[in-house]
Amino acid sequence: MDNILKVAMAQIAPVWLNKTATLTKIENTIVEASEEGAELVVFGEALLPGYPFWLALTNGAAWDLKVNKELHAHYVRNSIQVEAGELKSICDLAKEHKISVYLGIMERAKDRGGHSLYCSLVYVNEDGEIKSVHRKLQPTYDERLTWAPGDGNGLQVHPLKQFTVGGLNCWENWMPLPRTALYGLGEDLHIAVWPGNEHNTKDITRFIARESRSFVVSVSSMMRKEDFPETTPHLDEILKTSPDVLANGGSCIAGPDGEWIVEPVLHKEGLIYQELDFNRIYEERQNFDPSGHYSRPDVTQLSVNRQRQSTVHFED
Repeated sequence: MDNILKVAMAQIAPVWLNKTATLTKIENTIVEASEEGAELVVFGEALLPGYPFWLALTNGAAWDLKVNKELHAHYVRNSIQVEAGELKSICDLAKEHKISVYLGIMERAKDRGGHSLYCSLVYVNEDGEIKSVHRKLQPTYDERLTWAPGDGNGLQVHPLKQFTVGGLNCWENWMPLPRTALYGLGEDLHIAVWPGNEHNTKDITRFIARESRSFVVSVSSMMRKEDFPETTPHLDEILKTSPDVLANGGSCIAGPDGEWIVEPVLHKEGLIYQELDFNRIYEERQNFDPSGHYSRPDVTQLSVNRQRQSTVHFED
């Protein structure tokens, strides 16, 4: 049935700042989701190789502090360069198992010099093709100490059975205009990825669903004190101030009427499954459609720059 989509929310912890081990965990999760019949599996923000939790634990804003420099360098070494084929194993699994994937990564973008980090959301379709890499437009608060601001190139949507799927990173979901850009592209299945915690997902998930009359799937990671690997640089200093739980999950799904289909799931690592029925979108768009019959493009319009930004343009 083309109108039914089985979604898997991968609420898992990374092997923190270990690219190779985290990739293996993601690969195993994709296989497990496909064996349960999932057609789309979604992972949390920055899962590969992990969220920069140290910034809040090591006086991250201190100027020229060696601990922060060394942790940042470790972070960069464990980030992903898409152009170098570092997501090939994910693409191969997606193709083999005919499953689409949304994955949050730390991207060391070659087209921006290869040394800065972008919080990126990657979409791989069921044919194993990377169809979009969305770099987070505005890092939030202490994230700006280690992440660079992205661009509009990844504001894209993709066909998935009868659905049109798009996604944003974390607090981008609070930004009205990027949401509007996705609505205008026909999005009816919105993916919101988060580093974790119910306080992020409990309000905005239902709000976006009601505003857009779309399904909204919010996926968070997990992170506990014991998830810091022993090989982490300056681990003793991190653990001195770390709470027992840094990310408690909160993955959830709201329907096109803004009501819960899956309420936020807390303190549980693993895959959460749900079937979505496309017909519900048509039912709720009957009385409101933000980019269709309930829009006034003769009065208000949005212009979006989707060029991939770079410092230098060469003409050879």
